[in-house]
Amino acid sequence: MSDRDVDAELVARVQKGDKRAFDLLVLKYQRKIMRLLSRMLNNQAEVEDIAQETFIKAYRALPQFRGESAFYTWLYRIAINTARNWLSSNQRKMLVSDTFETKEGETFSQSDNLIDIDTPESRMVSSEIAQTVNKAIEDLPEDLRTAIVLREMEGLSYEEIAQTMECPIGTVRSRIFRAREAIAARLKPVLGQDNDRRW
Repeated sequence: MSDRDVDAELVARVQKGDKRAFDLLVLKYQRKIMRLLSRMLNNQAEVEDIAQETFIKAYRALPQFRGESAFYTWLYRIAINTARNWLSSNQRKMLVSDTFETKEGETFSQSDNLIDIDTPESRMVSSEIAQTVNKAIEDLPEDLRTAIVLREMEGLSYEEIAQTMECPIGTVRSRIFRAREAIAARLKPVLGQDNDRRW
């Protein structure tokens, strides 16, 4: 049984009144939603509040969920829209976190020493590159920033991003390309490359 099938079964149970099935969906996706939101917001309390609001909205909307997209794509869309609404109502900008998570669930900050043999110079350059990338992502227009975060940080496919952002797949490809170009342009001076050279 695929992940999507498991989710569809749990959704069907929730729609029949089984609240414990929704608890299982929350347990399954809470960490992913928190990670997504923490890349958009800088305040952990805000991340927790918006994650909670996301799951409340999802629970209320589940009776209308028809399974035309994967449950987690639908849930990501709710999380992104909830964060956008909160940011616009509070006149704040999305931020990008400097925290990265491994497949094993370990979390590292860019300031952590991931390799013991790092020299102070290599740590400084790595930190400068990470800061430049984060600042470049933070400065992107919202549509480009959302697309690149979903692709590069959350690992969603182009199809999943298109469903999440409710736009054609060609638009997703264009947004990701433009975001990468903008990030590359910001990185060139840090990497000591001239502006005429293509990546």
